[in-house]
Order: sequence, then structure tokens, then C-alpha cells
Amino acid sequence: MDLPYRLCYGMGGLRTAGDLVARAQLYNKAKLNDAKKLVAGKLGIDVEQLSDEFAMRDVREEHDIGLIIALPGRAKGIAAKKRISKLFGFQINSVNLFDKKTMSV
Repeated sequence: MDLPYRLCYGMGGLRTAGDLVARAQLYNKAKLNDAKKLVAGKLGIDVEQLSDEFAMRDVREEHDIGLIIALPGRAKGIAAKKRISKLFGFQINSVNLFDKKTMSV
């Protein structure tokens, strides 16, 4: 996962959409530009907005998929990952493990 994160790091990670684009690259075995298009399409925005911190804060808040500074009543941690998994159709190991553990309780 190191290489996709390095390529997307310039996008700002959780501040923008770098984390989502890196995950889309890995999960879909996609090139960087294809992953950006996929993420932008799922979020309903233009590819240019993916690296705009102000636009992405609003988008992340709207979809409740995590913010750099957690706000009360908003998804954070595993809850944000679970929403990302559902929105994008990604299989995220930590989410799957969490679901297994909570179902066995």
C-alpha cells in the first residue's frame, strides 16, 4: 500500500481525497487518473475538486466519511471506514474484522 499512498500524498490524504484515491487504486488495480475519476464519480464532484481542501471538507462532511478533525456526532475511525466501504464498495479488512467480532458477541 506504500506506493499508492506516496503517489496520492500530494493530494493531502484525509484533508482531501488522497486516502480514497489510493484505496481505489489498490482495490480496482487502477491507474492514478482512473482512480481519481472513479472517486470523483462516486462523490458526485469533478476530478479537480479532489485536491481542494475546502471543497472536500464539505463533501466529506456531506457523506460523513471522516474529517481530519473529528466533529461531535460525525463518523470517525471504524465508523468512517465502514461508510467508505459501503459508498465505494471496497472490502476493508479492518471493517470486515470489526463486523465479524461484533456479530459473534
